[in-house]
Amino acid sequence: LGPTGVNFGAGMTGGFAYVLDQEGHFADRHNNELIDIHRVDTEAMEAYANHLRDTLQEFVTETESAWGRHILDNFSDMLGSFWLVKPKAASLEALMEDLRRAAA
Repeated sequence: LGPTGVNFGAGMTGGFAYVLDQEGHFADRHNNELIDIHRVDTEAMEAYANHLRDTLQEFVTETESAWGRHILDNFSDMLGSFWLVKPKAASLEALMEDLRRAAA
């Protein structure tokens, strides 16, 4: 829920991550040879936005994080600053199907 270093995702071989990019620098800091990044605030990414909100809610419930609560309270305004990060080899559809199976 904060800034990343350079070459983010260089060793990523599975799964996905959400990155909060308030400064707008993440597109220059990720490893574009190995990972893809997608904004979470588009209609096509609605299922991921819902997953992100649910994950943040669980985090805040478990940790009582004030920063997490702030993000949730301002979720619609902050959603445009989030990226979904995935390995190039993984499809968005397959990642969502994995989430659905895990939730069942």
